[in-house]
Amino acid sequence: MLLHRTTRRKPWRRVAALLSAATLGVGLLAGCGSGSDSADKGSDNSSTATGGAFPVTVEHAFGTTKVTEAPKRVVTVGYTDDQSVLAFGIKPVGMTDQYPNPAGRSPDINTQWPWVKDKWGGALPEVIMKNGDSGPNYEKIAALRPDLIIAVYSEIDQAGYDKLSKIAPTVARTKAEKEPFSAPWQDNALHIAKALGKAEEGEKMVQDIQAKLDAAKKAHPELANQTAVALSWYENSVAPFTSTDVRGRLVTGIGFTYQTEIDKVADGSFYTKLSPERIDLVDVDHIFVINDKADTEALKKFKLFANLDAVKKGNVSYLLDSEGPAVGAAISQGTLLSMPYAVDELVKSVAE
Repeated sequence: MLLHRTTRRKPWRRVAALLSAATLGVGLLAGCGSGSDSADKGSDNSSTATGGAFPVTVEHAFGTTKVTEAPKRVVTVGYTDDQSVLAFGIKPVGMTDQYPNPAGRSPDINTQWPWVKDKWGGALPEVIMKNGDSGPNYEKIAALRPDLIIAVYSEIDQAGYDKLSKIAPTVARTKAEKEPFSAPWQDNALHIAKALGKAEEGEKMVQDIQAKLDAAKKAHPELANQTAVALSWYENSVAPFTSTDVRGRLVTGIGFTYQTEIDKVADGSFYTKLSPERIDLVDVDHIFVINDKADTEALKKFKLFANLDAVKKGNVSYLLDSEGPAVGAAISQGTLLSMPYAVDELVKSVAE
């Protein structure tokens, strides 16, 4: 389950329970000087949103934000927002580490995925939050002197948004999103594109990816008659994702029918851990397993999983998460940059 080798993390790198408003005062935010190490580090990474239409007004979950001109220094707080910004040729000066970077490893693994490496080039963004942190480091963000903060693929709350918006104009998750991480990938992409003054370019990118999904579905009409589920092995349990999670949306995007009973059990969350009595929920025609090697091997040894018809028939796609080609990471991120790679690899795994 999306874990770094030997270190257990909370589920799927979505754990930023934000600090209370009293934790960090406005005075501290205002007092962060522009001459800090963090600001110097980020200064070489800035990339202006060339072109585009400004000013733009973006409605989101916590109100309305006006972006008056093309941003030069963007900080991304959402777990995959950096990739959405990168898709438009803009290198964030600060970002969140969705996957824990191995100790001593440089450059950061989150800037080295096959679908983002060339976009980052030699830029070294400041890490303003790591998966597992209680919230973003507001002092670091302020020191980076951003002129726009993107907090879309994030569970940031009103208090957190208020603190961020005191630093710079901030765009939070979409207004229609009832639960964090439940918005379709298309909505997130277009939301961020608008904030960057790149609405038309964003629409074209989304259309291209949708065309790729439609082509895969057309090439494999047989999948429409098959049920499927994406899952991980987490805390010694089979943990399937819901149909509204990006992993579920991608599975249905290539043509499968999803096991929507999982949604009812998850009760608003993007995944659920199944008790042995409910293993029937993943007794489907095809199973997509997203895990690195150690957890995959543990799952294979779990008898209730091994006895499922799909497993016995070999109708399981084992997709490495952060190891090897990192197909699982591409699927889990579901961004404008990772989606083309994810679609190709997902379809290939079914064919194999």
